[in-house]
Amino acid sequence: MSKMAYENLDLINTLTNNLSLIQKKFDIYQNNCFSKKTPEFFCLELNGEAGELANIEKKQWKGKNVEFSKFEDEAADVFIALINYCNARGVNIENAVIEKLKKIEEKRQVLLNNKEEY
Repeated sequence: MSKMAYENLDLINTLTNNLSLIQKKFDIYQNNCFSKKTPEFFCLELNGEAGELANIEKKQWKGKNVEFSKFEDEAADVFIALINYCNARGVNIENAVIEKLKKIEEKRQVLLNNKEEY
């Protein structure tokens, strides 16, 4: 097993049960502390938060000084919005990420065998 394949497997093993627990805890928190919102609401919120993160990246890319805490704050907003969206839509993010990582690794291996980069 290559180092990259091992790292992929290690990542999948780490995600297993941990990500679903995080998703479940967010669902409990959201349902107990906030009014119920639709998946569409959370999808729009996610895109808005991702846009805010992109805007601070653009500022830094243009040479402006951006406090690191702004990146942390916006990244946290994106993560929370994504988990809320998944819960509202019924997406099991743990399973979805694990399946996606497996597909990425399969494609990466094919490309590697063809001496191409992913």
